[in-house]
Amino acid sequence: MVMAAVAISFASCGNKSASQSEAPADEQTEVTAGNSDVENVATELAAQLASGDASKLQTALETAKAKAAELLRENPEVAKEYLAKVQEFLKENADKVREVVGDNAAVQTVVSTLTNTPAESLISTLQSQLDATGEAGQAAVDAAAGQAAAAVDAAKQQAAGTVDAAKQAAQDAAQQQVDAAKQKASDAVDKAQQQAQQKVGEAADAARKKLGL
Repeated sequence: MVMAAVAISFASCGNKSASQSEAPADEQTEVTAGNSDVENVATELAAQLASGDASKLQTALETAKAKAAELLRENPEVAKEYLAKVQEFLKENADKVREVVGDNAAVQTVVSTLTNTPAESLISTLQSQLDATGEAGQAAVDAAAGQAAAAVDAAKQQAAGTVDAAKQAAQDAAQQQVDAAKQKASDAVDKAQQQAQQKVGEAADAARKKLGL
C-alpha cells in the first residue's frame, strides 16, 4: 500500500513537471517561427542567384527589403538580423553576384546599397520611410475628412439656400395673390361707383323730363 502511494505521488509530480515544461516549449516554437525568415532568406537569394537572371535577383533583393520593413513593424531586432543575413550572403557571393548583375545599373545600385550600408543605417532608413508613409496616410485621411466636412457644409448651405428661395417664392406668390385681390376689389368698387353715378344721372334726367325741363 505504501509503495503504491509513493508510485502515484511520483507519477503526479511527473505530470506536473511535464505540463510546466510545455509553456516554455510553445514560447520557443514562437521564437523559432519568428526567426524563420532570417534562416530562409539566404536560401531564397541563392536560388535566384543560381538562375543567372539579374532581374530575378533584383526582384529577390527588393522583396527582401520589403520583408525587412514588414519585420521592422513587428520586431526591429529580427529585422536587423534579417538584413545582416542578406548582407552576409551578398558579401560571401560577391563574385557570382557581379557576374550575374553585369552592367545592369539598377541591380548594381540595389546590391551596393544592401552590401555597403550598415544594417543599423538600413533599419533607420526603413523606419523613416515607414514613418513618412504613416504620416502621408494620416494626411490623406485628414484631407478626406476635410473634404467630407466641406461637402457637408456645402450641402447644408445649398439646402439652406433652397429653403430660403422656397420661402421667398411662397411670399412672392402670396403677395401677388393679395395684390390681385386688392386690385379686383378696387376695380369692383370703381365699377360700383360708376354704375351708381350712372343711375343717379339717369334718375336726374328722368326727373327733369317729367318737370318739362
